[in-house]
Amino acid sequence: MKPLEGILVLEFAQFMAGPTAGLKLADLGARVIKIERPGKGEGGRQIAIKNLFIDGDSLVFHTINRNKESYAADLKDPEDLNKVKQLIAKADIMTHNFRPGVMEKIGLTYEDVCKINPRIVYGVVTGYGSKGPWANKPGQDLLIQAMSGLSWLSGTKSDGPVPFGLAVADMACGAHLAQGILAALLKRNKIGKSVLVEVSLLESVLDLQFELLTTFLNDGKQLPKRSVMRGSGHAYLSAPYGIYRTSDGYLTLAMGDLMKIGNSIDCDLSTYQDKISWFEKRDEIISKLGEHFRHNSTEYWRVRLEKDGIWCSSVLNYRQALDHEAFRVLEMTQEVELADGKKLITTRNPIRINGEKLYAAKAAPKAGEDTDDIVIEFNIV
Repeated sequence: MKPLEGILVLEFAQFMAGPTAGLKLADLGARVIKIERPGKGEGGRQIAIKNLFIDGDSLVFHTINRNKESYAADLKDPEDLNKVKQLIAKADIMTHNFRPGVMEKIGLTYEDVCKINPRIVYGVVTGYGSKGPWANKPGQDLLIQAMSGLSWLSGTKSDGPVPFGLAVADMACGAHLAQGILAALLKRNKIGKSVLVEVSLLESVLDLQFELLTTFLNDGKQLPKRSVMRGSGHAYLSAPYGIYRTSDGYLTLAMGDLMKIGNSIDCDLSTYQDKISWFEKRDEIISKLGEHFRHNSTEYWRVRLEKDGIWCSSVLNYRQALDHEAFRVLEMTQEVELADGKKLITTRNPIRINGEKLYAAKAAPKAGEDTDDIVIEFNIV
């Protein structure tokens, strides 16, 4: 039995952050019913990476909405809205990411919903919070990266702002919403009353940068100083932290004692005895190490460094990483069964409960696929 079995979630959220939270709850055993527009469903069904679609819905939608059900309702239609309210009365959790003012218009604000169900956990996702000058600005992942300082952490000093190659704001915010909902469930069970959970994409990305923002705020508000050397890994960390070119690939070095590293690879770093110089002369040190590593293979350096207890690794691409025994032993992939009998390979939830991995073979639903069954089951009139 999974931890959240018996918990009913109504997901009004669309696109990525809110549905990601729903995915995590579903993987933990909750029953998640998406409330979607009749016909087209939620907007995320048409948001695609590389224009990849499966049976009319984007591949991305399938990855985020497996193991859920779909109930079609036009929230502007009084009859449909009344039916949805009957579902709300029986739910444990409700989530949405509508822009400010939408729930007010249709009468499903937190205060409205508490009158329908005084024990519900009500989760809200916004882009920048519900108040302030950005409250009505579109909450899109790249915009959040650009407006949170995050894009100034990767790349080199000469690169300008560099975005991450994945939806870090959505993923972080989805995880925070799921975490908040779980805490709210515990609180609700203690006090017997509804609990409001609010997260925003911007706050999640700021939290993601907590170590860097703490440094900035307590170090005279000095801006991050990226290295001029390509491959340097962290704007605030000293050499040797970064990725280095070898004769046949790449090697990464984490934090480490420069003197020990120099001795291990026969590279003279004696002029950098003072640890303060490891940051102040970071570019110079990274350049010197880079020239040294180019003279031999990644595997040669990895074996030599690991023998001396130095934290290092070869740099793998997806093919190399997923083909490695260290990946296979984790059993992180699973097959989802599509309606036409085909299989979709995706990742599983990384959490284990009492040693048991959390798998879910049910594919994402068609828009409104479960409406009739839900109407009968919950006796909706």
